Amino acid sequence: MKTYLEQYNDLIKTGGVVVGYWIRKEIENLIADMNDPAYIYDTTEAHKRIKFMQTLCLQSKHPYFGKPVELMPWQLAFFEALYSFKMRETGLRRFVEVLLEIGRKNGKSTMLAADGNTDLFIGAGGAEICCASNDDKQCRYIWREIAGMRARLDPKRALTSQNLTEIRNDAKNILISRMSSKTQNKDGGNYTKTYQDESHDVDEESGNCEIAEACWRGMSTKDDPLFINCTTQGFSRDGCYLDKKVARAKAVIDGEIDDPHFLPFLYEQDSESEIWTDESSWEKSNPSLRYGVKKIAKLRRDVEIARTDKEARLHLLCKDFNIKQNSAQAWLRAEDISYTQEKKSLADFRGCVCLAALDCSQTTDLTNLKLLFLKKDDPTVYVFSHYWLPESKLTDSSDKAAGARYAEWAQAGYMTICRGSIIDLTQVTEYIAQLKKQYGITVLRIGYDKAYAREFEKSIDELSEGLRDAINQKALSTAMKWTEKEFEKHNVNFGNNPVDVWCLENACCFIDGQENYSCKKATASKRIDGAVVFIMLFETLRRFKAEYQRFVK
Repeated sequence: MKTYLEQYNDLIKTGGVVVGYWIRKEIENLIADMNDPAYIYDTTEAHKRIKFMQTLCLQSKHPYFGKPVELMPWQLAFFEALYSFKMRETGLRRFVEVLLEIGRKNGKSTMLAADGNTDLFIGAGGAEICCASNDDKQCRYIWREIAGMRARLDPKRALTSQNLTEIRNDAKNILISRMSSKTQNKDGGNYTKTYQDESHDVDEESGNCEIAEACWRGMSTKDDPLFINCTTQGFSRDGCYLDKKVARAKAVIDGEIDDPHFLPFLYEQDSESEIWTDESSWEKSNPSLRYGVKKIAKLRRDVEIARTDKEARLHLLCKDFNIKQNSAQAWLRAEDISYTQEKKSLADFRGCVCLAALDCSQTTDLTNLKLLFLKKDDPTVYVFSHYWLPESKLTDSSDKAAGARYAEWAQAGYMTICRGSIIDLTQVTEYIAQLKKQYGITVLRIGYDKAYAREFEKSIDELSEGLRDAINQKALSTAMKWTEKEFEKHNVNFGNNPVDVWCLENACCFIDGQENYSCKKATASKRIDGAVVFIMLFETLRRFKAEYQRFVK
């Protein structure tokens, strides 16, 4: 009789399941390794565990409440390969580290909880298991499901017990705990096994890699520890923890790195285009779709919404299809930037009150001031923009190559050229004063970034105290989403200012692990100052809208 791994390989070859390149190749590697003299393929332990899971691990979620876990072919192959390969030389389990990358709602938490519950009841005595994730809520998912399975199997606590932080088998001294960024004492664990959940959220740059590192170090005294990293893709920076793990996994699968102790199961699409044109390809990143665990009707609707909704598209590609969304994406579509706008001038707002936003610079970037006007019973946001540029930047070849036409824009009145190599920020204050003198326009509030703004702060306070309000450019996620929606609805009339258009076209949207937006440059020479000030302007409106509405005519 064929093993579960061989049965899964047959399904792949005959088209009984649809998989992408990385799973197909890895299964081929594992099948070949079954005949490698360096290994023993002994299914005794694996099949014992699988039988326990499918008989005694009772689920908690509707519509499977109270029913034993029913492992799908891909899960059977996964667990069998994980626990059957032994090193011939030592007899120890071959795999020490596992990376399971899979689309959301494919049953990974339930299957790993069943694995943990199996350890709790029939595992080796003295084992210590950790359910880990950077997010406190996330680290509870597998742990809580293990707790539920334990309670349904041993309701009278004859063998096991649990409290708020630990699940125990006191007779065998088996302990299952959890760890997150909120855990006080992260070191000191003596783990046999770790479930690292949703590792896309682990960001080495911000220092929250300590969870994974603490768990890995906690297994250093074991002969055959097991670190199971289970995750979807996420909104994370290039070179983050998960990026490195996936890159290594692919190198191992392709034979570029020799690491016999690493088991990668990467359920990924082969391309983004196939998602929109071939529904059958969705199974490549969603192996449970065929078996009804993940509902295809819901996924179909999500795909249709994502065709026109950018935010939904980013989430769908990342979470459902494991297409990495860590690089900055173009923020606005062409049609969200270039559209017909009624021509307005500052003279049309004579005697009005406005809000403003300012991003200061000295030598490299553009200094930009934007004014925002609202009209009563009019959804349009009217924006006027002016830029300042040091004279030395007029001949900057990299900016010119990136599309800058500074001399032309200055001649057309969209920007002021400051003599020398440094922008004179007192000119911004003079511009604001001139608005009052020439048009009777009053600036109610100015949102601004404090970087390079000392000269402006001094001059604007001399003009009128209480105007300026500091804005942290690292905390503009809400304002950026609002700005995007207003552009999508064509509610922003900025007079098709060509400098604004250039900056908006250059702006990219970066989404971090908490799904916060931030505005980034596509390349170093592509200025986005005007795009950032649009976002700051909407943040200023958010803060002072109630106050400003009193002046709207």
